[in-house]
Amino acid sequence: MAYWETEEELIGLIRRELFTAVIGDAMDRLGMRRQFLPPAIQPLSDSMMVIGRAMPVLTADVWDDERHQAVGASENPVMAQPFGLMLRALDDLRAGEVYLCTGGTPRYALWGELMSTRALRLGAAGAVLDGYVRDTPGILRLGFPTFGIGRYAQDQGPRGKAVDFRCTVEVGGVRITPGDLLVGDLEGVLVVPRDAIVEVISQAVEKARGEKLVRQAIEEGMSATEAFEKFGIL
Repeated sequence: MAYWETEEELIGLIRRELFTAVIGDAMDRLGMRRQFLPPAIQPLSDSMMVIGRAMPVLTADVWDDERHQAVGASENPVMAQPFGLMLRALDDLRAGEVYLCTGGTPRYALWGELMSTRALRLGAAGAVLDGYVRDTPGILRLGFPTFGIGRYAQDQGPRGKAVDFRCTVEVGGVRITPGDLLVGDLEGVLVVPRDAIVEVISQAVEKARGEKLVRQAIEEGMSATEAFEKFGIL
């Protein structure tokens, strides 16, 4: 049974009916049991939800001078660019995509208010950082869905550069490729491989709707054991 036809309908369906727990359960049943990013990656605000296609960005530590020029010789021309490829990656965001950044060590922020402003203007769906976020009050005012490991103001500029984007990356052992579906809420962020989206989301919808029947039955007095025997859901 098809529950959606367009990308817009898919996003709307997830937002209305699903959440990370039920999608994760569906993937467990399908044998995809390591799809949650590390639990330290949390929303900047409890009400934030991110749903969109992954646009991975890979960052590496550097040691720059006061002009953001790499200290010492380098054969990589990217090292001579402020922030490396970060500005190009940001400007390359497309509507409905999520800027997902990993790499380097957690000694600087990977995302801030001005980046959120640009991403919002481009129609991006959010940002998921395997690192820190800064300019928190400004991002909260914008309401841009932003997930990270915490808040820390130290700048990326002289400490890290984006060295690639629209590439395959791994976060906490979870592989993310461009176009995978990211879903995040108060309980974490998970990755649905793009070639499994139809199967995973369809099963998640069926489970979510089944849970409503279970809840109603329990509220009416059915025991948990009886409910599980009847519906196979708990």
